[in-house]
Amino acid sequence: MNAPDRFELFLLGDGETKVSMEQDTRQPNAAIFTFNKEDHTLGNLLRATLFHNEHVIYSAYKVPHPLFPKFELRIQTDEETTPKEALLAACQSLIGDLQMLSQKLTREWELNKIARDTS
Repeated sequence: MNAPDRFELFLLGDGETKVSMEQDTRQPNAAIFTFNKEDHTLGNLLRATLFHNEHVIYSAYKVPHPLFPKFELRIQTDEETTPKEALLAACQSLIGDLQMLSQKLTREWELNKIARDTS
């Protein structure tokens, strides 16, 4: 089978970085971020979250090859912020949203558990 071993899809190798940034010289205030050992799940989530930032002009991602677990995220911003700052703000926003989701799920789980115990 041509597919890599499962652990190669999420474990970083020696000297491998999770995220690298390269300035995009074709457009002003644009950068390409390469995420290693990630897939469409994070790529689409970041792309969608970046569009909530009023300073982001363009945000898109692509997976160069389906057998290699990495994606490239291209961000272009206006003069008010840099692509790196926009990406960091999007990550902070996602972390907050996921923490809120975790709290709500835990609360619902506990309420459901109490309701079952009293029945």
